[in-house]
Amino acid sequence: MSTTADCLIETIHHWGVDTVFGLPGDGINGIMESLRQNADKIRFIQVRHEESAAFMATAYAKYTGRLGCCVATSGPGAIHLLNGLYDAKLDQVPVIALTGQTYHDLIGSYYQQEINELSLFEDVAVYNQRVMGPANVRLVADVACRTALARRGVSHVCIPTDMQHWKMPGHPSSAKVLGATSQVYAYGQRLPSAAELQRAANILNRAKRVCILAGQGALGAGPELEAMADKLAAPIVKALLGKACVPDDSPFTTGGIGLLGTKPSVEAMANCDALLIVGSTFPYMNFYPKHSQARGIQIDIDPVRIGLRYPVEVGLVGDAKATLEALLPLVKVHADRSFLQEAQEGMADWWKLMEVRSTSDAMPMHPQVVSRAVSELADGNAIISTDSGTITTWIARDFKIRRGQMFSLAGNLATMACGLPYAIAAKVAYPDRQSIAFVGDGAFTMLMGEFATAVKYDLPILCVVIKNNVLGQIMWEQMVFLGNPQYGVDLWPIDFAAYARACGGIGYCVERPQDVKPVIAEAMQSGKPALVECLVNPYEPPMPAEITPEQAWHFAEAMARGEPNRTRIAETLFRDRIRELTKV
Repeated sequence: MSTTADCLIETIHHWGVDTVFGLPGDGINGIMESLRQNADKIRFIQVRHEESAAFMATAYAKYTGRLGCCVATSGPGAIHLLNGLYDAKLDQVPVIALTGQTYHDLIGSYYQQEINELSLFEDVAVYNQRVMGPANVRLVADVACRTALARRGVSHVCIPTDMQHWKMPGHPSSAKVLGATSQVYAYGQRLPSAAELQRAANILNRAKRVCILAGQGALGAGPELEAMADKLAAPIVKALLGKACVPDDSPFTTGGIGLLGTKPSVEAMANCDALLIVGSTFPYMNFYPKHSQARGIQIDIDPVRIGLRYPVEVGLVGDAKATLEALLPLVKVHADRSFLQEAQEGMADWWKLMEVRSTSDAMPMHPQVVSRAVSELADGNAIISTDSGTITTWIARDFKIRRGQMFSLAGNLATMACGLPYAIAAKVAYPDRQSIAFVGDGAFTMLMGEFATAVKYDLPILCVVIKNNVLGQIMWEQMVFLGNPQYGVDLWPIDFAAYARACGGIGYCVERPQDVKPVIAEAMQSGKPALVECLVNPYEPPMPAEITPEQAWHFAEAMARGEPNRTRIAETLFRDRIRELTKV
């Protein structure tokens, strides 16, 4: 006779869960036994830290579009899941988290590892329940999966450890719940009304300078985005989570926006008279057009997100691809293409500048040299996962995403440590595709144990570690945003290449620009989990596309207040600026 845990695993499998990431513990012994007996249906990937399990479940959901799943024991195991689950919450991806709990008849007695898990998960989860017995488990699991998918968020189900072993149908079910659930998810293609579509078209048809801002919600709608951009003669500005919505060589895109974006994107947003937002709630409002400058239209599947960042006149609630398809016939071709052409000319200059920065032979090596090499060597269907920090700037600007490639990170949470777990999840989901983690040494160190996970499961990922021995983003924020000298950001150096070899993988260390490309190519062809440690200049600044007077003033303040590395920073900035002026 099957157990409560068996019913739980059977139910989530019915909802499409084929992989569970987690770490065993006595609070989930029943669940682990059920996973063992169902290993032919559901893969269990053992991690070294529960935070990684949540990151992997989130990445799995992002990259596949299916329900991600992670499991952790009671108490500390459940607590460790939270950071990765907040990543899922903030980026709106469906994940179900399974946790154990102490014995059902000891709850409330201050027993070992007993915490109030329902309170713990209250903010992160769209559905948050404890299983009350065998008769209750299928209903809870069904609703949890359905809710995570429907509301694009986290569902949490906890189950006392003893209850996991109870036999089905052990306890009679209430007549009130018999037949109350169905294991069928109703998919729908949401579309705005014809009147709202026409209102949006009228605004776009009257505008002279339309700009399109595309985000994560526009992934999968690339052809429609480009068709709309062509009709409106509009540049496509991409929020970071939407980097892969159109390729970077598209004649319509100006690349990213924000501190790590491009100058043409900043100019397009600053000079447009209409803004079409597609699947994005890009958070930095100072990069949007001035409120009186541009009329706004927003397409989003979630009505709560409409007008959240910019005061739009028309909100089109619906799937991005379907809504763009419905809107396209109503939009007239813009004969005046000067706004788009100006953006295209700006991008040509921008790419020349990026080439100068990424082909420098200076020592210590520029990090842009590495990101350019990864871009040029990556397979056409590669999956690129990155982390938070200065590392994000280098990959956002220098990695030219191609059609067919995928890209992601912890976008709205902007947490460190996700890059390596993301890359592992991508390789688990797509064994035949190249999976690359592009990470900084600070973020990598946090969950570096997961490199052993890649070795254990023979997952030939490539991990490129930008090593500058400093928390670079924090260092520059202290100086540029606060006007203070750097403090508390130095990192003790680690031999990451030796660590990779100690784990059973392959490790390389690169210091010279001319060696970067050959070494990365060799690592990619190794067929094993490989790590390439790249020693770079810690004083290469992640400069915004345009520097404000306030930022320049704060930087000068930091230098005057006794920044300990002011001489080396000044040398780097002066040398780079001279090189750019003479070659661009």
